[in-house]
Amino acid sequence: MSFTVINLTPRIGSEIKTDVQTLLSGKHSRDIREILEHRGVVVFRNMPINDEQQVAIAKTLGTIPDNEGEGGIYKISLDKGINARADYLKGSLMWHSDGSLQKYPNLGALLRPMKLSEVGGQTEFANTYAAYDDLSDAEKSDYDKLRVIHSAEASQYYVRPEMSYAEVQQWQQVPNKNCPLVWQHQSGRKSLLLGATCDYVVDMKIEESRALLAKLRDWSTQPQYVYRHEWQLGDLLIWDNTGTMHRAIPYPEDSGRLMHRTILEGEEPLN
Repeated sequence: MSFTVINLTPRIGSEIKTDVQTLLSGKHSRDIREILEHRGVVVFRNMPINDEQQVAIAKTLGTIPDNEGEGGIYKISLDKGINARADYLKGSLMWHSDGSLQKYPNLGALLRPMKLSEVGGQTEFANTYAAYDDLSDAEKSDYDKLRVIHSAEASQYYVRPEMSYAEVQQWQQVPNKNCPLVWQHQSGRKSLLLGATCDYVVDMKIEESRALLAKLRDWSTQPQYVYRHEWQLGDLLIWDNTGTMHRAIPYPEDSGRLMHRTILEGEEPLN
């Protein structure tokens, strides 16, 4: 079958029309990775695959971690009967990048819907490469020098604004990470590193720091940088986690929404 690429918006998101066997063969894996870097998100519609095939496709694109769910599949659900960390997953409703506290943030992930919510549940992605590219030269010069403390605790205040003392202690056990505000990639390109784990900018007053982080989040999530995916059963979506942020649109906790995710391990350090 042919391998046809259709851009879904001018700045982010592409649909690829092909078949399961072509994806499993890995013959276009280099093309897909290049499209991901420049477009942030790749969508395959009407791709009737199972969990084993999802993992096999992921392995043509990179390496999957040994501890990712069962057999490479992690079940994303707000139902505690399906995922014991359902409360933690409520943070997925906020703009974030996966693995920002890790030395090697995830390269990306494959996502496939198993059951959809009747209300909400779409997923939005923001192209942080494009958002950086459109900054003024003066802004780039200023922001290139800044570093930001990322923390698990900061992200949890979005979910539970009045955490108990025990909860605060629990999340403070996760080490903070000092990260560049602007991630210079091995390719030479740069992207903004933002999201819910951002706590404050180093050597900047807290008020100014958090105002700047909010300003840049708003900048990076303007409509021209965002693709909202309207899920259909049979979809397979892949995103570049190093050059995008993402979030789920709120949906009822009892909706039964269930997604199967396979992570691609990070390949470049975030220093």
